[in-house]
Amino acid sequence: MKAPDCSVLIIDDVASVREYLRQTLMVLGITRVSEASNGTLGISSYSKQHQDVVFLDIELPDCDGKSLLRELKEMNPNANIVIMTAHSTVENVQQSILAGACGFIAKPFSAKKIESVLAKCQKPKVVSLTH
Repeated sequence: MKAPDCSVLIIDDVASVREYLRQTLMVLGITRVSEASNGTLGISSYSKQHQDVVFLDIELPDCDGKSLLRELKEMNPNANIVIMTAHSTVENVQQSILAGACGFIAKPFSAKKIESVLAKCQKPKVVSLTH
């Protein structure tokens, strides 16, 4: 998945966060960007389009981002989900990574951080074979 071929879903209740992220992604060459202002709309969009990367706010008005992360991973175990939050605690980071997030960014975030986390999501997943 190369950046221009990548599709992204932004799930965040703050319009200015969605707009900043959309503009940053466009500068990076990603033009297929969908947005959702709450978890219900996010699940609906993802179930129809299965975007390559989901930027998910951990605190949404209608649901908990951690439970939404688990729901998205149930729909697609290979989903690339990046958790966004203004409350960057060690516990939040650990729980998100354990639940399957491929990245975690604290708000406010920079364009460089977005680029870095996208690169991490685009790396091939290592498959371990047990005999």
